[in-house]
Amino acid sequence: MIKIERTSVMNFDNAMRGARNPLNSWARYDSYFDDKGDFVFGENDLSLAKRLCAAGTDHRKFVRMIFVSVDVTAPMYWWKEYDTYKIGTVANSTSTMHKITSKPFALSDFSVDHMNAEGIAAMEKLIETLEDLRLRYLETKDKELWYTIIQLLPSSYNQMRTCTLNYENLCSIYYARRNHKLAEWHTYCDWIKALPYFADLFLQEQEKEKD
Repeated sequence: MIKIERTSVMNFDNAMRGARNPLNSWARYDSYFDDKGDFVFGENDLSLAKRLCAAGTDHRKFVRMIFVSVDVTAPMYWWKEYDTYKIGTVANSTSTMHKITSKPFALSDFSVDHMNAEGIAAMEKLIETLEDLRLRYLETKDKELWYTIIQLLPSSYNQMRTCTLNYENLCSIYYARRNHKLAEWHTYCDWIKALPYFADLFLQEQEKEKD
Protein backbone atom coordinates (compact mmCIF):
# COMPACT_ATOMS: atom_id res chain seq x y z
CA MET A 1 0.00 0.00 0.00
CA ILE A 2 1.17 3.49 -0.77
CA LYS A 3 -0.71 6.79 -0.54
CA ILE A 4 0.61 9.95 -2.22
CA GLU A 5 -0.96 13.27 -1.21
CA ARG A 6 -0.48 17.04 -1.22
CA THR A 7 1.90 17.32 -4.16
CA SER A 8 3.45 20.74 -4.81
CA VAL A 9 5.79 21.49 -7.75
CA MET A 10 7.81 24.70 -7.46
CA ASN A 11 10.40 26.95 -9.11
CA PHE A 12 9.97 26.10 -12.80
CA ASP A 13 10.32 29.75 -13.77
CA ASN A 14 13.58 30.40 -11.91
CA ALA A 15 15.03 27.09 -13.05
CA MET A 16 14.26 27.83 -16.69
CA ARG A 17 15.59 31.38 -16.50
CA GLY A 18 18.81 29.98 -15.04
CA ALA A 19 19.03 27.48 -17.89
CA ARG A 20 19.42 30.45 -20.22
CA ASN A 21 22.33 31.98 -18.26
CA PRO A 22 25.16 30.17 -20.12
CA LEU A 23 24.25 31.76 -23.48
CA ASN A 24 22.70 34.99 -22.14
CA SER A 25 19.54 34.07 -24.06
CA TRP A 26 17.04 35.52 -21.58
CA ALA A 27 15.30 37.47 -24.36
CA ARG A 28 14.03 34.17 -25.75
CA TYR A 29 12.34 33.26 -22.44
CA ASP A 30 8.65 32.81 -23.31
CA SER A 31 7.14 30.82 -20.43
CA TYR A 32 4.36 32.27 -18.29
CA PHE A 33 1.81 31.59 -15.55
CA ASP A 34 -1.82 30.94 -16.50
CA ASP A 35 -4.93 32.27 -14.75
CA LYS A 36 -4.71 29.47 -12.15
CA GLY A 37 -1.12 30.38 -11.29
CA ASP A 38 0.29 27.27 -12.99
CA PHE A 39 3.58 27.47 -14.88
CA VAL A 40 3.26 27.03 -18.65
CA PHE A 41 6.30 26.36 -20.83
CA GLY A 42 6.62 28.59 -23.87
CA GLU A 43 7.63 27.02 -27.17
CA ASN A 44 11.21 28.36 -27.02
CA ASP A 45 11.77 27.33 -23.42
CA LEU A 46 10.31 23.84 -23.82
CA SER A 47 12.48 23.23 -26.86
CA LEU A 48 15.60 24.28 -24.93
CA ALA A 49 14.59 22.26 -21.86
CA LYS A 50 14.11 19.11 -23.94
CA ARG A 51 17.49 19.51 -25.63
CA LEU A 52 19.28 20.03 -22.31
CA CYS A 53 17.59 17.00 -20.74
CA ALA A 54 18.45 14.82 -23.73
CA ALA A 55 22.10 15.93 -23.48
CA GLY A 56 22.50 14.35 -20.04
CA THR A 57 22.99 15.26 -16.39
CA ASP A 58 25.91 17.66 -17.01
CA HIS A 59 23.72 19.85 -19.24
CA ARG A 60 20.37 19.64 -17.45
CA LYS A 61 21.43 21.19 -14.15
CA PHE A 62 18.29 23.34 -14.23
CA VAL A 63 16.08 20.33 -13.33
CA ARG A 64 17.80 20.15 -9.94
CA MET A 65 16.14 23.52 -9.27
CA ILE A 66 12.61 22.21 -9.91
CA PHE A 67 11.40 21.18 -6.46
CA VAL A 68 8.64 18.80 -5.43
CA SER A 69 7.08 18.49 -1.99
CA VAL A 70 4.76 15.56 -1.26
CA ASP A 71 3.29 13.55 1.61
CA VAL A 72 3.79 9.79 1.20
CA THR A 73 2.36 7.08 3.43
CA ALA A 74 4.01 3.72 2.83
CA PRO A 75 5.21 0.60 4.68
CA MET A 76 8.62 0.50 6.29
CA TYR A 77 9.82 -2.14 3.80
CA TRP A 78 9.26 0.41 1.00
CA TRP A 79 10.87 3.29 2.89
CA LYS A 80 13.95 1.11 3.41
CA GLU A 81 14.41 1.04 -0.38
CA TYR A 82 13.45 4.69 -0.84
CA ASP A 83 16.22 5.71 1.57
CA THR A 84 18.72 4.74 -1.14
CA TYR A 85 17.92 8.14 -2.70
CA LYS A 86 19.39 10.46 -0.08
CA ILE A 87 21.31 12.98 -2.22
CA GLY A 88 19.36 16.20 -2.66
CA THR A 89 16.31 14.93 -0.79
CA VAL A 90 14.84 15.84 2.60
CA ALA A 91 12.13 14.08 4.63
CA ASN A 92 10.32 14.57 7.92
CA SER A 93 8.53 11.46 9.14
CA THR A 94 5.96 10.58 11.74
CA SER A 95 7.85 9.18 14.74
CA THR A 96 7.69 5.59 15.90
CA MET A 97 10.03 6.48 18.76
CA HIS A 98 7.77 9.17 20.25
CA LYS A 99 4.24 8.33 19.07
CA ILE A 100 4.04 4.55 18.60
CA THR A 101 1.98 4.14 21.80
CA SER A 102 -0.27 7.18 21.29
CA LYS A 103 -3.12 5.31 19.56
CA PRO A 104 -4.51 1.77 19.48
CA PHE A 105 -2.99 -0.58 16.91
CA ALA A 106 -5.32 -1.49 14.04
CA LEU A 107 -5.05 -3.52 10.85
CA SER A 108 -5.25 -0.26 8.86
CA ASP A 109 -1.85 0.76 10.33
CA PHE A 110 -0.18 -1.93 8.20
CA SER A 111 0.16 -2.71 4.49
CA VAL A 112 -1.66 -6.03 4.10
CA ASP A 113 -3.18 -5.52 0.65
CA HIS A 114 -1.16 -8.38 -0.89
CA MET A 115 -1.41 -10.81 2.05
CA ASN A 116 -3.31 -14.08 1.81
CA ALA A 117 -5.80 -15.21 4.46
CA GLU A 118 -3.11 -16.97 6.48
CA GLY A 119 -1.03 -13.81 6.61
CA ILE A 120 -4.01 -11.67 7.65
CA ALA A 121 -4.82 -14.07 10.48
CA ALA A 122 -1.21 -13.95 11.72
CA MET A 123 -1.20 -10.15 11.50
CA GLU A 124 -4.41 -9.90 13.51
CA LYS A 125 -2.86 -11.99 16.27
CA LEU A 126 0.27 -9.84 16.21
CA ILE A 127 -1.85 -6.69 16.46
CA GLU A 128 -3.58 -8.14 19.54
CA THR A 129 -0.15 -8.71 21.12
CA LEU A 130 1.06 -5.22 20.20
CA GLU A 131 -2.09 -3.64 21.61
CA ASP A 132 -1.76 -5.59 24.87
CA LEU A 133 1.86 -4.45 25.18
CA ARG A 134 0.83 -0.85 24.43
CA LEU A 135 -1.84 -0.78 27.14
CA ARG A 136 0.52 -2.31 29.70
CA TYR A 137 3.21 0.22 28.78
CA LEU A 138 0.82 3.15 29.18
CA GLU A 139 -0.08 1.85 32.63
CA THR A 140 3.42 1.04 33.88
CA LYS A 141 5.83 3.08 31.67
CA ASP A 142 8.03 -0.01 31.68
CA LYS A 143 10.68 0.69 29.03
CA GLU A 144 11.11 -3.04 28.33
CA LEU A 145 7.49 -3.16 27.13
CA TRP A 146 8.10 -0.16 24.87
CA TYR A 147 11.25 -1.76 23.47
CA THR A 148 9.35 -4.98 22.83
CA ILE A 149 6.82 -3.05 20.73
CA ILE A 150 9.58 -1.36 18.72
CA GLN A 151 11.43 -4.61 18.03
CA LEU A 152 8.26 -6.60 17.32
CA LEU A 153 6.84 -4.04 14.89
CA PRO A 154 6.77 -5.61 11.39
CA SER A 155 8.12 -3.93 8.27
CA SER A 156 4.57 -3.66 6.92
CA TYR A 157 3.90 -0.85 9.44
CA ASN A 158 2.92 2.31 7.55
CA GLN A 159 4.77 5.59 8.07
CA MET A 160 3.96 9.01 6.62
CA ARG A 161 6.77 11.31 5.51
CA THR A 162 6.74 14.79 4.01
CA CYS A 163 9.41 14.62 1.31
CA THR A 164 11.19 17.28 -0.73
CA LEU A 165 12.90 16.19 -3.94
CA ASN A 166 13.85 17.66 -7.30
CA TYR A 167 13.27 16.53 -10.87
CA GLU A 168 16.77 15.03 -11.16
CA ASN A 169 16.13 12.81 -8.11
CA LEU A 170 12.78 11.80 -9.54
CA CYS A 171 14.25 10.97 -12.94
CA SER A 172 16.77 8.65 -11.29
CA ILE A 173 14.06 7.00 -9.21
CA TYR A 174 11.76 6.57 -12.20
CA TYR A 175 14.29 4.78 -14.39
CA ALA A 176 15.67 2.66 -11.53
CA ARG A 177 12.32 1.51 -10.10
CA ARG A 178 9.66 1.59 -12.82
CA ASN A 179 9.91 -2.21 -13.39
CA HIS A 180 10.42 -3.18 -9.75
CA LYS A 181 8.72 -6.21 -8.20
CA LEU A 182 7.00 -4.12 -5.49
CA ALA A 183 3.62 -2.71 -6.58
CA GLU A 184 4.27 0.40 -4.46
CA TRP A 185 7.08 1.41 -6.82
CA HIS A 186 4.76 1.19 -9.83
CA THR A 187 2.28 3.53 -8.13
CA TYR A 188 5.10 5.92 -7.20
CA CYS A 189 6.55 5.90 -10.73
CA ASP A 190 3.11 6.55 -12.21
CA TRP A 191 2.88 9.59 -9.92
CA ILE A 192 6.32 10.78 -11.08
CA LYS A 193 5.37 10.35 -14.75
CA ALA A 194 2.24 12.47 -14.22
CA LEU A 195 4.11 15.45 -12.68
CA PRO A 196 4.01 18.66 -14.76
CA TYR A 197 6.21 18.33 -17.87
CA PHE A 198 8.07 15.28 -16.50
CA ALA A 199 7.17 13.15 -19.51
CA ASP A 200 8.08 15.99 -21.92
CA LEU A 201 11.52 16.40 -20.36
CA PHE A 202 12.59 12.85 -19.53
CA LEU A 203 10.55 10.33 -21.53
CA GLN A 204 11.39 11.57 -25.01
CA GLU A 205 13.45 8.49 -25.91
CA GLN A 206 10.75 6.17 -24.60
CA GLU A 207 8.17 7.84 -26.82
CA LYS A 208 10.48 7.54 -29.84
CA GLU A 209 10.86 3.79 -29.17
CA LYS A 210 7.06 3.41 -29.11
CA ASP A 211 6.81 5.16 -32.46
